[in-house]
Amino acid sequence: MLPPPPNTSTTPPDDRWRQTHLGFLMGHALRRFDARVLELMAHAVQVPLALSNLAAREQVGAAHIHITRHLQLQGSRLTELAASAGMTKQAMGDLVNQCVAWGLVQRTPDPMDARAKRIVFTDTGLAWLAAFRQAVAQAEAEFREQVGTDVSTVVALGLEAYAYGA
Repeated sequence: MLPPPPNTSTTPPDDRWRQTHLGFLMGHALRRFDARVLELMAHAVQVPLALSNLAAREQVGAAHIHITRHLQLQGSRLTELAASAGMTKQAMGDLVNQCVAWGLVQRTPDPMDARAKRIVFTDTGLAWLAAFRQAVAQAEAEFREQVGTDVSTVVALGLEAYAYGA
């Protein structure tokens, strides 16, 4: 049996699926959610003014949220942080350098390995983390308000099951 002939029609194929598939929608929703969180953080009173100004001028982006989401409270090695965030070690290193310059994190000796460093939150970074927690809670509340409690619950349960392979 011969394969079907190539499409020689002048009508382009229907490609609406590219903007409606689940991966596209999840990515778009994540970008929207992160943008809202950063907007809220730009106006958070507990965020130091310099960081608030950076967020307001869109100098703090979704990549910086990776550190906020993935850095363990007791600190993390760069390789652990990069793996958790799904980034290369080099990209995470650049991000950590920027966050060190902003005073969010610092490098400290690793008590388990004298050759290694741990990245830990500074006091300023912990204030940033507290503001992040509040902003996430508000963004989640806004999501629930927009789509309804039942849909919000189903989305959260579905994403959790999918993310962790349940």
